[in-house]
Amino acid sequence: MKRPTHKSFISSVQPATKATQSSYKKTILNNGIRVVSEEIPHVRSVSIGIWINVGSRDEQDSNNGVSHFIEHMVFKGTRNRSVREIARSLESVGGYLNAFTGKEHTCYYARSLDEYSELALDVLSDLVQHAVFPEKELEKEKGVVIEELRNAEDDPDDIIHDYFDKALFGSHPLGFPVMGTEPNLRSFTQADLNRYVQRHYVPCNLVVAAAGNIGHSRLVELAEKFIGRLPSQAGDGSRSRGKPSVYRAERREFAKPIQQAHVCLGSQAFSIRSKQRFPLLVLNTLLGDGMSSRLFQNIREKYGFAYSVYSYVTMMSDAGVFGSYIGTDKNHVPASIDLIMKELEKLRTRPVPRAELNRTKAQLKGNMMLSLESIPNRMMRLGSSVLYFDEVKPIDSILRQINAVTQDEIQAIAQELFVERKLSTVVFLPEARPAGDTRALAALRGDRGPKRRPARA
Repeated sequence: MKRPTHKSFISSVQPATKATQSSYKKTILNNGIRVVSEEIPHVRSVSIGIWINVGSRDEQDSNNGVSHFIEHMVFKGTRNRSVREIARSLESVGGYLNAFTGKEHTCYYARSLDEYSELALDVLSDLVQHAVFPEKELEKEKGVVIEELRNAEDDPDDIIHDYFDKALFGSHPLGFPVMGTEPNLRSFTQADLNRYVQRHYVPCNLVVAAAGNIGHSRLVELAEKFIGRLPSQAGDGSRSRGKPSVYRAERREFAKPIQQAHVCLGSQAFSIRSKQRFPLLVLNTLLGDGMSSRLFQNIREKYGFAYSVYSYVTMMSDAGVFGSYIGTDKNHVPASIDLIMKELEKLRTRPVPRAELNRTKAQLKGNMMLSLESIPNRMMRLGSSVLYFDEVKPIDSILRQINAVTQDEIQAIAQELFVERKLSTVVFLPEARPAGDTRALAALRGDRGPKRRPARA
């Protein structure tokens, strides 16, 4: 029987500069998998990713960490390749293979010379469809991830952001650690992993994204060959993603065997689909992104209280995080928090000077454009955009929205977010404790294990 024609979409993206000239195309395979590409013919490489619309927020307390553990385990053998063959597959031709898990997405990706595009998608598709989760490797990898958990706890300037997520989202899955907990990891079975994959690794949740020297028709041909037969009826990909409640702001302090104090202060913010997305990004750049930012110039340059100080924004499908961070001497913690609060209050009460606003917009746009000179970054943009918006926004459209941000919009966001009753604070204070003392961690997480720092937008 003749198969139905693909649904295809083509969007010519007019370049903001010649260096970023390209266009993206999207096709929906017969089984529902979305294939998106951006051909860049003047390079010799290609970056390909298979994205799955599943992450730690789709878990429950009892299986928290399973998304990340599966990401590890697919590299331990498939029906077609051993663990060693997977490791050598792309490296033997000068490429690389990797993966990551976040709050809402999992991505398996590869980069290679364009002549090995078929091999790259073959291996990635094999990982996603045919992982066997061998029992022997299962037990070994549990130990590896448990060591990853423990290593995270030894990195306070990283792990504090995970404590901060917990303070903001409480028992909601957005407060879960991406890496899960040690008890959960020890309990996972082969059957648990297979059930989770069968439910979530289904066509309606999958996007194949590629950027570099590969034509769209060729990518669609390869996707059809390697993953186009994945049955759409294998699962519906359904999940319950309840929107988080706004928790009462609070201050939490934890004693840690560290030399320096660490502070994270902020609030829940806006989703990536919010109309306030671009004003928030401009505000964040102005406040704490780079050496010219207000936080850096005031806290580090004027007072010398910190080596590292910044703000960040994380935006998800229906929620977001605004955070500010400082690492400082324990004696400077009260003064540092006071200085951060004063900067937030300035944004609430005083319009940003026009010249400063224009400089900040130029900085944000420049950072964005420079990032697009990386082929892997372009692939990441394609995959995440299709999962969040089902399309890829033209760069010029994004630049126009940044240019359109006004002083009033920034002040309105500051007045909405930077209210004392919405601002939570997490502080790590240096105080040596016996190695086995985990009271602070248990108090925060209800005896769940450590988490990973979220990606910053």
